[in-house]
Amino acid sequence: MKSLGKRATGERLERMRASPRYRVTDRGEGFHNVHPIDPTLRDRTERPSLGDFLCADGRRTPGAPLPAVDPRDAWLKPAGSGLRTTWLGHSTVLIEIDGLRVLTDPVWGQRASPSQLAGPKRFQPVPLALKALPPLDAVVISHDHYDHLDLGTIRELVKLQPVPFITSLGVGAHLQAWGVPPERIVELDWWEHWQAPGAELRVHAAPSQHFSGRSLRDRNATLWSSLVIETPRHRVFFSGDTGLTPEYAAIRERFGRFDLVMLEVGAYHPSWGDIHLGPDNALKALQLLGGGAFLPVHWGTFSLALHDWDQPAEVLLAEGPKQGAQLLMPRLGEPVEPAHGEPAQPWWRDADRPARAARPANEAAPQAPPAGMPWPLD
Repeated sequence: MKSLGKRATGERLERMRASPRYRVTDRGEGFHNVHPIDPTLRDRTERPSLGDFLCADGRRTPGAPLPAVDPRDAWLKPAGSGLRTTWLGHSTVLIEIDGLRVLTDPVWGQRASPSQLAGPKRFQPVPLALKALPPLDAVVISHDHYDHLDLGTIRELVKLQPVPFITSLGVGAHLQAWGVPPERIVELDWWEHWQAPGAELRVHAAPSQHFSGRSLRDRNATLWSSLVIETPRHRVFFSGDTGLTPEYAAIRERFGRFDLVMLEVGAYHPSWGDIHLGPDNALKALQLLGGGAFLPVHWGTFSLALHDWDQPAEVLLAEGPKQGAQLLMPRLGEPVEPAHGEPAQPWWRDADRPARAARPANEAAPQAPPAGMPWPLD
């Protein structure tokens, strides 16, 4: 299956093996997390089974499409503050930073899966077609899981825009196999950066605590990263997928304060605390990073865990202000400037209210992952 991607070989593989994060042992080889996992992050007594996913109770998806905004008219005007962000669903965000545009983890596909016939299905469409995007200056891809790296999206995007793809070590093998010209692929190890030609834009790869793989046979064959996107005037942090890690303090020390922090908050479970933040640990991560306007991502699009679809948003709305967090919680497709962000409003409640009373509790259980795939998929 082409969606599985391709393993690195040759010079690409040699560069990966030279990384401090790569290990070759008698049991195999691949990337690894730097720090030992804090045992308090992971509750093994609650590890879910496949049956839990198939028969889960609760509100796993909203009862109706969520309100969304067409951002194209707003994009015609430059951001007054120089920094504007538009959440397009899950971890896909268009960042406008001092006249330049960066797209994060673009996924327009209908399923977070190697197959478009099975696997977690999108319950909320992207607010606009891929071809409606304005000209981009960079696409950044944090890691190779299906809800962050989508074959169909990459194939279409590479035809639509002559844009460079900035990603983690090894992920370029997938991109090249799917038609991205090698000269448009930049693969970074942690603490390395890419400088945009002729523009004051830098993208840095930074640590995260996660894993990678698109099948059972390529676990950790590519690197996972958070990303720092900066110009001389503004600095943005994008977590990709991660558990809570002390590396966030190191990121703060190296880069200073961020104008915008995007952290994953959804698709979490107590037994996945080492690889996903969830809303509570996202607030802790925000403190380690030194604060900044906080845009939650990785929710509102796919049902990838057992919690209610809107639980991450509700927890943040309740707990964020108590901890002094400046929450940005725009509707899908709604451009917002962190410097002028309005207080968060629970817009998602009206969209889901009719379904709360009418839908049976177990109706929203997702499809099982495709045969042979690990869970979680992200």
